[in-house]
Amino acid sequence: MAEPRAGDYRAMGWPGPGADVVPGTGGIFSGMAVDGVPGIADGPRLARWLSGNGIAGGELLGIELIAGGRSNLTYRLDLRESRLVLRRPPLGHVLPTAHDMSREFRVLSALHGTDIPVPGPVAICADPDVIGAPFYLMEYVDGVVLRTRQQGAQLTPGQCRQLSEQLAAMLAAIHGVDIAAAGLTGFGRPEGYLARQLARWQRQWELSATREMPGYDRLVERLAAGLPEDGDHTLVHGDFRLDNMLVTLGQRPAIAAVVDWEMSTLGDPLADLGLTLVYWADPGDPQWMEISVGAAVTAMPGFFTRAELAARYAELTGRDLSAIGYYMAFGCFKLAVVLEGIHARFLQRKTVGEGFEREGRGVPVLIERAHQLLDKGLADATG
Repeated sequence: MAEPRAGDYRAMGWPGPGADVVPGTGGIFSGMAVDGVPGIADGPRLARWLSGNGIAGGELLGIELIAGGRSNLTYRLDLRESRLVLRRPPLGHVLPTAHDMSREFRVLSALHGTDIPVPGPVAICADPDVIGAPFYLMEYVDGVVLRTRQQGAQLTPGQCRQLSEQLAAMLAAIHGVDIAAAGLTGFGRPEGYLARQLARWQRQWELSATREMPGYDRLVERLAAGLPEDGDHTLVHGDFRLDNMLVTLGQRPAIAAVVDWEMSTLGDPLADLGLTLVYWADPGDPQWMEISVGAAVTAMPGFFTRAELAARYAELTGRDLSAIGYYMAFGCFKLAVVLEGIHARFLQRKTVGEGFEREGRGVPVLIERAHQLLDKGLADATG
């Protein structure tokens, strides 16, 4: 591993190379603030935990927050001979049943080594006293996240089309995982999935809402009245989108890893596709680019349109997408609740990083878009 640059240490409030080492930790901590870095309250204690569990000798040289995530917090740990990634829940406003580190670790363990590329799981810690919350560690995977137009500009239109094809194929592959063979039997209760999801996200809204929201109650009524009957059940990612993948660039880009499995379960695969399409902007849809994470990239030349992405998924899986408008509306509802929860954490000053002041503005837009999708006729929702 390359030695972290001096600037990396300074940006994190750490001393540079050559600083004194705290006895028993194996890490460079002398002069570090008592509170460590945001979300990891006690760096030396983490280093001792690493050492005690035989992880790279606990030689922790640096911690860096990986920016961009809006829910669980993700950090890169620079060790003496390697890098790892640490995931923990957000700092505040953690809702019941949300941000379960053991579920995310379980699905990574099940998928590692399969055709679904995921970071290798390393260790999990249920003790909140180590860093202030339960956490898990996974292998560091090289790759880029495509979230902004500047990042997307690294791709040619031909590469954008190749990546669109790979994304559709990856979602189809996730929905084709053999649940029993992967050891994921019991990972969720697929029967009645959508009804439970609707009830669950209503409860989350009640715990998160910071204001009156026109159209919300009517949307819940419409979603409840239109619930599709149970269809087939698969593994679902729960938040599948372009910037929840690490991509390697080159003449032919490739998906190096699918990440952020915190909402994965067993359920209706079309709910997964519906939310993916919510995140996917077509050219000439500026409002959607403003509130849908990563959407500015998918609107660039070469990427599939929403309709093309849905059609390719249908071709790969044979699934009937005639009701996709409902599933997209459901995705808008789910994302609106998620953003309201993030907005609540922002108001409590419990977010880490930049850009959180924008999340709350997306909630009414998503609710309005959900009504529009339900009004449109189901077949042309992707247009």
